[in-house]
Amino acid sequence: MAYKYIDNYREQGARKKLVEELRKKGIEDEDVLKAIGKVPRHFFFDETFWNQAYKDIAFPIGEGQTISQPYTVAYQTQLLHIRKGDKVLEIGTGSGYQACILVELGANVYTIERQEKLYERTKQILPHMGYKPKFFLGDGSRGIAKHAPYNKIIVTAGAPTVPEELLKQLNVGGILVIPVGDQEMQKMITVLKTGENDYERITLDTFRFVPLVGDKAW
Repeated sequence: MAYKYIDNYREQGARKKLVEELRKKGIEDEDVLKAIGKVPRHFFFDETFWNQAYKDIAFPIGEGQTISQPYTVAYQTQLLHIRKGDKVLEIGTGSGYQACILVELGANVYTIERQEKLYERTKQILPHMGYKPKFFLGDGSRGIAKHAPYNKIIVTAGAPTVPEELLKQLNVGGILVIPVGDQEMQKMITVLKTGENDYERITLDTFRFVPLVGDKAW
């Protein structure tokens, strides 16, 4: 896949329209909308499919994975309540789009991907775009314990349950956002860690993610 890093008025205008569409769909966090408006999503697409980049849809990126629908990215990000300097663990780098949004918000991002081809691709593309999260290759269902604890954890694949390993790696006062369900449909869950072994859990809307694969998942 060849990448030409061109971001002209046409793409910028398309992002503005996307931001307005997300606002109408209920995304209220202006910082999140601003980040969506800045990250050039078409850079994650083959040039042939640039006309799809600013539609509010998921799109295949290879290895059985997709670049998430912008609404889904904005929805999950909004739930994290990112503050500048937050140490954030992302489970499932995928295309790298979600990681860019988090970096744009000022987060210190650790992102892990189990598919080696995707890992190598995003490790090359994102720095060219000016985004430099810390990349890891491995089983995301186990988190990255050596760099824990984290202020926020986001899981971008559907899990059968909330992995205990991830809860352990969350700071007290931290937030975990994860889609939980079967391999077809999941409910978005937010978990607030209120004490070393105390959690508040909220179940929200229904989504459809690719499955989280790993020792602590499917």
